[in-house]
Formats: sequence, C-alpha cells, structure tokens
Amino acid sequence: MEPWILITIAAAFLQNLRSALQKHLQTSLGTRGASFVRFGYGFPIAVLYVLGLHFIGGYGLPIPNPIFAFWAVIGGLAQIFATMLLVHLFSLRNFAVGTAYSKTEPVQAAIFGFLLLGERITTGAVGAIVVGVAGVMMISVARMPLTLANLLKALAGRTALIGIASGAVFGISAVAYRSASLSLEASNPVVAAAVTLACVTTFQTVFMLVWMFVQDRREIVDVIRSWRSSSLVGLTGVLGSACWFTAMTLQQVAYVRALGQIELVFTFIASFFLFHERVNRMEVAGCLMIVTGILLLLLG
Repeated sequence: MEPWILITIAAAFLQNLRSALQKHLQTSLGTRGASFVRFGYGFPIAVLYVLGLHFIGGYGLPIPNPIFAFWAVIGGLAQIFATMLLVHLFSLRNFAVGTAYSKTEPVQAAIFGFLLLGERITTGAVGAIVVGVAGVMMISVARMPLTLANLLKALAGRTALIGIASGAVFGISAVAYRSASLSLEASNPVVAAAVTLACVTTFQTVFMLVWMFVQDRREIVDVIRSWRSSSLVGLTGVLGSACWFTAMTLQQVAYVRALGQIELVFTFIASFFLFHERVNRMEVAGCLMIVTGILLLLLG
C-alpha cells in the first residue's frame, strides 16, 4: 500500500477527532474562538516538529521563497474561513450531516487542481469521486422523503450552501498548500510539508489574534481559560494537518481528498457514540456509497 494512502486515512481520523472537539467548544467560545484554537494551540507543535526534523533527524531546511509565501497566505486564509464555516455549520445541523455537506470538497478540489496546477485525473477516479459525492448528497436528504424536489430544496437551502461553500474553500486551501509545499526545494516531501505547516499555522495564529483583538478581546481571554480542551483541538489539528500536508505533497489533491471522505465513516461513529445523535438507514446507505467510492479509487 502506498504511503500517501495510510497517511491520508490517519489525517481523516485526526480531523474527525478535532471536529468533534471543536463542536463541544463552539457553544462556549463561539465560531471564531473555536476556530482559532485549532491554529493557536497547534502552531508551537508544528514549529517543534520542524526543529525535530532538523536537529534530531538531520534534515536540511528549505528557504521559503515569494511563490511559497503567496500560496501559504492564500491557503492559510482559505483554511481559516473554511473552518469557521464548518464550525458554524455544526450549530445548524447535527455533527454527521454538518460534516457531510463539507465533503463535496473532492470534486471542487479536482476542479481547482486542474485550473491552478493543470493536474488531471483518470476517468476511473472521476467515477469514484462522483460515487462518493452521491453518497454525501444521499446523507443530506436522509431526513426527508427522497424526491427530486426535496433534493433540490436540500441543495439550495442555507445549510447546504454553507456546507458546499466550506468544501469549496477547503478545496482552495488544499491546492494552495500543495503549491506552496512543491515550491520549496526540500530534501524530501516530509520536510517540505512540515515547513509549510509551521509557516502557515504561525501566520494563521497571528492573523486571528489580531482579528480577535480588534473585534472582541474577551474572546482571547475565553480561549486562554479553556486551555485544557483547546490544547487537545490544537494537538489533533496540527497532527492531522501534518498528515494532510504530507499526503498532498506526495499525491494530487483530488485523490487525497477523495480518500479523505473516509472521515465520514469516523464521523458517524462519533455522532452515534459521542453525541448520541440518531442515524437512519438513508444515512447509513450514503456512508456505504462513500466507502464504495473510496474502494473504487484505491482499486483503480
């Protein structure tokens, strides 16, 4: 099995765990505060990761260049706003459905990858992605009769639009991160991904601290007071991001994000056991379609 596959599955698991923790924080910290902890408590770990690779692993560190800086800033800002959209989505629908809406990302990531990087994917991969997204759409209408009218209503509703927008912005950030990482003349992909992660999370932390200081300084105090639970979000977030960045340096974004839909399997487990949210047959069927799409991708 290729390394990027195992790394992506680990990334999906860690991202699901981080999202579950953020859902709990959203009620006490609000959307911006719950989004900030992912970066604010994560960037020191990202920096230590780079230092460990350099001083303990003996790897040389690449020097960032203007192209890297451009894509890192684009990716960092996109990820901030995508995260805020996703956290806000949790307050509108249950955890599983909220995450499902954002999982239209693989199709959008494939489009952005083609437009920005000229990356092409095989016909079989396109079919696998379509099957996976169809599963996502099935989950989105699982609580209502499956009719064309209800499907159109679900896709045009406020919740769906926020979720699809979240997926789109996550897709932009993923392509930007791959572009940033590939622009570095690193000794290996792991080092390139680690340096990109450290630079991006540091930028995101500074950006959001300034934003909260200007808008509402009490948010900073609340984030500090919740350091125990917030640090867990930061830890799982930065570990997940390290895996995503490494996988996307090794493989095209569309393939990585398509496999990353396995997160919904973890999501339904968390939704049922952690949040005690009921899951119906349609949602289970949608989840199985997503798994089918993933298997088709891997077998192809």
